[in-house]
Amino acid sequence: MGYNFSRYTRGIVPGSRIVATDGEPLTNDVLRAAVPSIFATEAHESRSERFAPVPTVTVLDGLRNEGFEPFSAVQARTRVEGKAEFTKHMVRLRHRSLTNTAGDCFEIVLVNANDGTSAYQMIPGFFRFVCANGLMTGDTFGEVKVRHSGNAIGEVIEGAYRVLEDAPLVAEQVAAWKGITLQDAERLALAESAHVLRFPKAGQEGEAPAPVPAEALLRRRRIEDSGRDLWTAFNIVQENTIKGGLSGRVRNAEGRIQRRTTREVAGIDQSRSLNRALWLLTQRMAELKRA
Repeated sequence: MGYNFSRYTRGIVPGSRIVATDGEPLTNDVLRAAVPSIFATEAHESRSERFAPVPTVTVLDGLRNEGFEPFSAVQARTRVEGKAEFTKHMVRLRHRSLTNTAGDCFEIVLVNANDGTSAYQMIPGFFRFVCANGLMTGDTFGEVKVRHSGNAIGEVIEGAYRVLEDAPLVAEQVAAWKGITLQDAERLALAESAHVLRFPKAGQEGEAPAPVPAEALLRRRRIEDSGRDLWTAFNIVQENTIKGGLSGRVRNAEGRIQRRTTREVAGIDQSRSLNRALWLLTQRMAELKRA
């Protein structure tokens, strides 16, 4: 059956992202239009002869043969001419045995670059279908790194299965969080901590205030987020922190009130760092509630 590529690529330019919205995994043709650095076959000219490039698409094809399918991808932007084909990119994959169309599921997050800015990295993640927010787990679970040398493809596939072994542990932790009820003060504490992570310099001398107060990170975006459990609170805070789009009013240096809107965290490294910090923060909250 043929694919209607326009539903994926409409409005997308190289150096952006692509997300499967109909439950079907992304094909190579679709990925090429949005994330061309996946298809780099050589290293960037800045690399030495010791650097062994392996096209991410070759790794993806190998992972597909093992049951893993890509459902979203993003690549870093660059202003350096000719480097867009080699920049850092991130692909999120789900194993066919773990995919569904409702609820949530385990993922493997693959990060790579052929310009020397990243080794192959595989990070355990989690995907919540109701709001399409991909989470990255904290340091409790395994992460695999593979250098650009030797049998990289074989090591990446082997590493993917090692990360996949964490799936039951991640699912167990998520189930535990769904069973923990938070009080309003505890939900606010979670939001305040996330607010500091997202706007670390806000309000300091010479720095502008944050676009929104901490409690804004608790705003529900859908009826499914009406639960009072820790997992729901975490997802609300994570989505508001990463996706942005929240409106607020702040007083500028001249004392005038201005309307501000939070920006999406689009950078691969910042998104990864915030995701993992939020997961660890929620993990600590769960430990305190169980104490």
